[in-house]
Amino acid sequence: QVQLVESGGGLVQAGGSQSLSCTASGRTFTYYTMGWFRQAPGKEREFVAAIRYSWSTPSLSYADSVKGRFTISRDNAKSTVFLQMNSLKPVDTAVYYCAAAQGGNYRDPSSYDYWGQGTQVTVSS
Repeated sequence: QVQLVESGGGLVQAGGSQSLSCTASGRTFTYYTMGWFRQAPGKEREFVAAIRYSWSTPSLSYADSVKGRFTISRDNAKSTVFLQMNSLKPVDTAVYYCAAAQGGNYRDPSSYDYWGQGTQVTVSS
């Protein structure tokens, strides 16, 4: 079992930045693919970014809508994954979730075994 706790959400103005973090406890964090998803009111949960385990450089993936603005990273020693969000837009407003997967399609929410409770990010225009 893995428990995930997100932090760092809140209200930010358009063009601003915000950093989210997600700390895992329980089973070994290092080998999990960690993903960030978001869900806006009335919309389906969508993929934002993922970072996959690698013996060398971790593999990073981003949704086209956030590429160049968001950066995912992880600190395995602290069992924490981060999402740095820059140049935020009102359309980025959503509840952001971190999730852990042991395999599968990292862009598909159904591949993830564990989920955090979510943290609200609101971008004002």
